[in-house]
Amino acid sequence: MFETAVRIENGESFEENLRAKLARGDALAGTVQPILRHLLGGEGATVFGDEVLARIRGMASHLAQQLLGGFARDRSAPLARTLLGDPALLGHLHALALEWQLTERLEQSAAIDPVVPPLLQALLASPDPETKDAGMKVLAAQARWCQAQRRMQLPLGELPGDLLQAALLATRSVTPDGAPHEASIRDTYEEGASRLGLAARLVTSLGNAAVAALDLDHAGFGLFLTALALGSGQARDAVTLCLHEGQATRFALSLRAAGLSAAAAEQQLFRLYPDMAAPDAFARLSRDGAAALLSDAGN
Repeated sequence: MFETAVRIENGESFEENLRAKLARGDALAGTVQPILRHLLGGEGATVFGDEVLARIRGMASHLAQQLLGGFARDRSAPLARTLLGDPALLGHLHALALEWQLTERLEQSAAIDPVVPPLLQALLASPDPETKDAGMKVLAAQARWCQAQRRMQLPLGELPGDLLQAALLATRSVTPDGAPHEASIRDTYEEGASRLGLAARLVTSLGNAAVAALDLDHAGFGLFLTALALGSGQARDAVTLCLHEGQATRFALSLRAAGLSAAAAEQQLFRLYPDMAAPDAFARLSRDGAAALLSDAGN
């Protein structure tokens, strides 16, 4: 564990200082969803950005259309609103919208390929058939996701299992018979074949080499988020949603908890936010110390 006797200028231990910053960031994050839910009911420009709101609405509408399967089209808009009323589903759509926004930004500002980053290129060139196949499946899934995001859409099969269940239950609350093709939707659903499922399997298969996926330039943003979530023991959506300035401390602690050195973590922080400094005394924080702070904060 890290030293608790070291003091920073205001008299707090750096551990206490980081814990306080983490708590402030988490408190701020807790206000986001209620505001977001309110704004989704309006049409005005907001601090979230018109693009993020439009993308969340678009994905919810697309999910509703798929759930109704061409039937009861007059229930599509009410169902989309019902889906957005589910906190977990809204959080997931918000995370995806933010992921796409940052994916585009990194492609434009840093030439980070959203589909075929260097890590995937290396896997595709592997002489091992299983490694090559895993890389190809992730590449294809990422390409499909990028295309869907450009259209502000989200296929039902890309939802995590618990959120698909929530979406099907929401449909029953809006239409008497629920989703017309619910049985077919359940029968064909395979979470492990989704983009997130394939990425998680790939990162896990890398073993100790998974640290390579914690390099944005090498892994690309999608695999980076998956590796950061798995390495820090947090949900992927939570990791994605901490990628804004109010959550800089959580992001930095997550990088450290995932196994990056303090210097490497600062480099990734700078890659996403060039004007943002690492938390005070961050270099003194051990991996176990970062994980403990995240755990104490409820992850």
